[in-house]
Amino acid sequence: MRKASRKLSEVEALEIFDRAPYVTVSMTRVDGSPYGVPLSLVRANETTFYFHCAPEGEKIDCMKANPIVSLSAVSRCKPVYEEEKNNFTEYYRSAIALGRISFVEEKEEKIHALRLLCERFLPNHMEHFQTAVERSLERTTIVKVMLIEEAVGKHKGF
Repeated sequence: MRKASRKLSEVEALEIFDRAPYVTVSMTRVDGSPYGVPLSLVRANETTFYFHCAPEGEKIDCMKANPIVSLSAVSRCKPVYEEEKNNFTEYYRSAIALGRISFVEEKEEKIHALRLLCERFLPNHMEHFQTAVERSLERTTIVKVMLIEEAVGKHKGF
């Protein structure tokens, strides 16, 4: 009997976002075509994610045109050949969520978001955080993603 996919709880789905090195943020271009990009996101709580980017570019244009985005992540993935079943498959843990973006303008929230990002991705270099913030805060765009639907996840084999 083949292993079927199993739905995960919202807590488990959020944990997948926490473990994934990148989260694909999918949005809509001004012309209506899809645009997805893998980004380094950090989750602040059950409904709030942050990422940073340059103050201009295609992502910014897309988000200004339509603030609704889809997040997707895979925290584990392993192609498997199940010899006893003569079956090719893949074991995985994945999650998706739907959110609405806003651009963070308030200085303290921007610093908070950057601190969360640095603590997640470069925790051994936090002694340089303040200097980096002082140098680049004004030219860094912080995007907040607030979930508008519960995160959902699935897994197979793990």
